[in-house]
Amino acid sequence: MTQPETWRIKAILTGSAGNLVEWYDWYVYTTFSLYFAPVFFPKGNYTAQLLNTAAIFAVGFLMRPIGGWLFGWLADQRGRKASMTLSVLLMSLGSLLIAFTPSFNSIGVASPILLLFARLLQGLSVGGEYGTSATYLSEVATADRRGFYSSFQYVTLIGGQLTALGVQMLLQRVFLTPAELQAWGWRIPFAIGAVLAVLVLYLRQHMQESSSYEKNAGTAQKGSIKILFKQYPRAVLTVVGLTMGGTLAFYTYTTYMQKFLVNTVHMTIERSTTITFFLMLIYACLQPLFGWLSDKYGRKPLLLGFGIFGTLLTVPLLSAISHATTEWTAFWLILLALVIVSGYTSINAVVKAEMFPTAVRALGVGFPYAVTVALFGGTAEPIALYFKKIGHEPYYYWYVTGCIFISLLVYATSRDTKKTSLLDRGE
Repeated sequence: MTQPETWRIKAILTGSAGNLVEWYDWYVYTTFSLYFAPVFFPKGNYTAQLLNTAAIFAVGFLMRPIGGWLFGWLADQRGRKASMTLSVLLMSLGSLLIAFTPSFNSIGVASPILLLFARLLQGLSVGGEYGTSATYLSEVATADRRGFYSSFQYVTLIGGQLTALGVQMLLQRVFLTPAELQAWGWRIPFAIGAVLAVLVLYLRQHMQESSSYEKNAGTAQKGSIKILFKQYPRAVLTVVGLTMGGTLAFYTYTTYMQKFLVNTVHMTIERSTTITFFLMLIYACLQPLFGWLSDKYGRKPLLLGFGIFGTLLTVPLLSAISHATTEWTAFWLILLALVIVSGYTSINAVVKAEMFPTAVRALGVGFPYAVTVALFGGTAEPIALYFKKIGHEPYYYWYVTGCIFISLLVYATSRDTKKTSLLDRGE
């Protein structure tokens, strides 16, 4: 039976709100690492300290494939609701641990070890969150508005980073001095994330299961890695290919860009935060617009647009940003890059969901995506900082370009999932 629009909107909002808090907890780490890098690691070169925190950020990504498999399996076996509820509990535990971990000066090497353990928990959680939430939002949407509704998966993903930046701006400008932020104030946003998770837990316990899952709940075989790779190998490889360049570009122009503005363009942390905040606000607003365009004109034109312009303009854009002499110049250049990346981020969730049947959809969306993000998204900062450390920062620009080009080849040879969607067949 077709669900009323009010139910659909409530389901979208409920799923999105929890998704926002999950990604807030994830992004608080990279947003505040400019402050806590010296806390967890011995004194030394600032770039080296950032490299150490970025390495732990990358290690957290290594847990995402495990999370994509575990929570994807759970979502296909026991329902989207159960999986999404459990994932937020793990995320809150990781945030709480970071908030109360003593400094390196207090407990020595145990400090970065505890930081690493917390990020492993969060990596496990967020690895499962993406696939399940992308699946849920795609399943509760109607066919004619699926791109629009599912785009809110990235609205809330970006919103998580935006909220983290907003908290940082308030602490920087209203409540704390730079010295206080450096000493202990950076712990506050992690504590906030743990508290917000309690509210998310309540929301997700009362959210409604997707009708697609309920209709296929009696399927004999579901949520199996064996079935996924045996019956849908092309779809799995397609997810990897279309994600590679997109996730690397996304992390380059969002999480890493704040450090790039400080470490390469030589802005202050406060100005970098302000610019990044307003860029993320505009970027979040672009997602539904691009999602709507995909409903009207198809998914493939948007992916091709990202692939072509990303391949041609990545090196010129990053080079121009690195030599920007004014904040406005940097702002407009980064915004142009984010408009290009929106061709991928706005619809990547629905494109993946449309390639798999209900029985293995959460696993099919989440697992290969998490593997690819771990390999390319999670290593973006460490690779970029490494090239900067050895004096060859432009090598990173070409690395991003190469990955986007590989994804472009996948976009060019793939079918438009809007026309072949398994969601439309009720599978």
